[in-house]
Order: sequence, then C-alpha cells, then structure tokens
Amino acid sequence: MRDLTQGQEIGPYVIRHARREDVTGARSVMLDTFYREFDYGYVPRWHDDVVDIESTYLNHPRHTLVVAVLGDEVVGTTALNSRGPAHPPHPRRLTERYPSGRTAQLLRVYVRPDHRRHGLARAMVGAACEFAAGVPGYDTVYLHTNVDVPGAEGFWRSMAEEVCDARTTGEHGGYGTVHFEIPLPVTAATGRPAD
Repeated sequence: MRDLTQGQEIGPYVIRHARREDVTGARSVMLDTFYREFDYGYVPRWHDDVVDIESTYLNHPRHTLVVAVLGDEVVGTTALNSRGPAHPPHPRRLTERYPSGRTAQLLRVYVRPDHRRHGLARAMVGAACEFAAGVPGYDTVYLHTNVDVPGAEGFWRSMAEEVCDARTTGEHGGYGTVHFEIPLPVTAATGRPAD
C-alpha cells in the first residue's frame, strides 16, 4: 500500500489522505456538488457524514477520506467507509451481497468542474481502494452512482464491474442508479487482497 501521508503528485495537484485542515474544503466540495450539480442539496439521512467528516473519516481506523489539493485548496474528494448499501432504498439482494463491516463502500467521489480531466478522481479512487486492501476484514469495494450525471457512467465502467442496474428494476426512487463492484487491489506485503 502506498503511503499517502505526503501525497502523490499529479501535475500541480497532490492526492493524499485528508488532514484536519482539509475538512472545511472537503465539506465545501461535497456541498457544492449536492447543490450545484445534483440539484437536490443537503439531505440529512443521506449526507450525515458530510456534517461530521472528522469522526466519520479521519478518526475511524477503517474509513478514509482522500482529497485532491491544489496548493491549500481542496478540489476533489473520495470517501470510503465500512457501510454496505441500505435497504431501502437499495434492493435487499445488494444489502445481503455487500454487508456492512465486510464491504468497503466508496462515496463522495467529486472533483470541482474546473479541475476535471486531470486524472484526479481515478487517482483518489485508486488510493481509497489501496487503503481498503490494507484494512483487515474487507472483502470487496462497492459503490453506487447516478449515471444521469454527465461522465459518471463512463468513468465507473472504465474501472468497476456493474452488479445491478436499478434503472431497469424501478428501485431507488427512479434515479439513474447503477451499482458497481471493484476488486480489492493486491497488496505488496501479501501478494493477495487483505483478509
């Protein structure tokens, strides 16, 4: 597993695990995405992690928040936690396939519009998946996305495998939700995914 304490440079950007000084900037990226791009704003039952980023991601040993920074500005986020999908709104079969505790769930994969097309999201997702591979007890990486968001479907299909297209089932309130899985990366120490 790469040590992202100092970060990975991508041009003028740095990809690293978030620090306390990144919390306000990360929250801003997330909230701006909810309001400006998703058009539904902050929803407490869906976004409780955004209110308390420190205890949700920075203080939890099995969770992480990866950020892309340009100088001191956070321009992208990717979060990982140990909660599987919830039923409802997601299909029950997915909650059974991806139980909390054994599932590393990716979420909050956002990059500010002016900073896209630099490989930041891919690098942040890679760093989060490497983190998951180094945490005992994770079996897989799971995520769901709204493929109605421009670029989301192509991005996730380029690095993940579809496990359920909820658009065809009518589940999840009619949103363009598609569920994906990413295999855990092989760790350098063991030569296999983490147990």
